[in-house]
Amino acid sequence: MNIGVLFVPQQEAWVVERMGKFHRILEPGLNFLIPLLDRIRYVQSLKEIVINVPEQSAVTLDNVTLQIDGVLYLRVMDPYKASYGVEDPEYAVTQLAQTTMRSELGKLSLDRVFRERESLNASIVDAINQASDCWGIRCLRYEIKDIHVPPRVKESMQMQVEAERRKRATVLESEGTRESAINVAEGQKQAQILASEAEKAEQINKAAGEANAMLVKARAKAEAIQLLAAALAQQHGNAAASLSVAEQYVNAFSKIAKDSNTALGIYTTLTKPQAVKTQDEMPPAQENSHSPATEVLKAEQGSSS
Repeated sequence: MNIGVLFVPQQEAWVVERMGKFHRILEPGLNFLIPLLDRIRYVQSLKEIVINVPEQSAVTLDNVTLQIDGVLYLRVMDPYKASYGVEDPEYAVTQLAQTTMRSELGKLSLDRVFRERESLNASIVDAINQASDCWGIRCLRYEIKDIHVPPRVKESMQMQVEAERRKRATVLESEGTRESAINVAEGQKQAQILASEAEKAEQINKAAGEANAMLVKARAKAEAIQLLAAALAQQHGNAAASLSVAEQYVNAFSKIAKDSNTALGIYTTLTKPQAVKTQDEMPPAQENSHSPATEVLKAEQGSSS
């Protein structure tokens, strides 16, 4: 009622007509109007408005019928367009949201409807804003509340979920078995490598020890030969060597050579060249082919042979 002085509340826009024609929009606060000429035709709220979209049927791309509803959030951006652009802005936006929802659901399969709810909401908001721009209304967001699936489809989806879970469990178990086998094989491989390296090191150490032992033995034998050569070079060295050889021969064949004549024959044979050399050096004497020493030597030689 126009009484001349009006107080407009905050977040409201009052559309004033003068003699049936749009005059102006009153701002929040104190305003003055001419009675009888000016009339408050529309009152628009500039707050965010929440509208429940009724439940409706929609068919997906794979021919599954769904029952779906939602919530729409919008705001009046231009009071003039919201007043003169459409008769009932809320009803128009609600119908637009329902038709857009049905068309968007027809582009998606059932599985994608549950996975892409956010993209579906964004598509509905864009479609509503394109159509409601001339109405002075802006859709802020749209949220799907409930999606009701037919009972048979719901049972099949539950069976699919259980099969997928069993599949994942089987895959995880097989991957665990494979990882276990790989770890065991890797452990055996490392053990064989370490064993071969240890054996190689052992053989190298053994060969090095044998080489050092052979070297030490060779050096000792060389020194012994040098000492033996030095001993043989001394006076009567041959006789001492012959005696040593005879002793070794007797010790080695002690079971065979039981008769003392065998050792004596060996000693005589070995020392014969030395004795001949000694006789050659001595002054000539009267030869006596029947001397006792000669007969003893012949007897010993015969027994040896």
